Amino acid sequence: MEQGPDGRTPVVLRPGEGRPYEMGGMHAVFKADGAETASRYNVSEWWLDPHTLGPGAHSHDEDDVFYVLEGVMDFLVGDEWIQCPPGCFVLVPGGVTHTFKNTGDVRALALNIGAPGGFEDSMPAIVDYCQEHPPGPA
Repeated sequence: MEQGPDGRTPVVLRPGEGRPYEMGGMHAVFKADGAETASRYNVSEWWLDPHTLGPGAHSHDEDDVFYVLEGVMDFLVGDEWIQCPPGCFVLVPGGVTHTFKNTGDVRALALNIGAPGGFEDSMPAIVDYCQEHPPGPA
């Protein structure tokens, strides 16, 4: 494939492809980050099994953008829980406390974009933490 002017190569992934991270009832697949985006952003899928809590309330410097594709996810943004069906868009500015969960009966999926990039470097430690403290039931 032709490279862009900055030397990056286009990325085309088929369904299910990417860098997977298993965390019990929570599963992430990173589609593009690091060198692929010149660390400007990262793109990932976040899957939650039915009745599964997400990562727990947290904040970080990066903005988080979520777009719900399947199922229904509940998002905590600041101190408010918001139920989000497919097509729901959530922008969490850096520094705002947030998390998500699936209280429904079907698996849920949200596309996530983090900007700037860099959050993906935390994924191995997050996986280790989730292996020791699996997400509980929602």
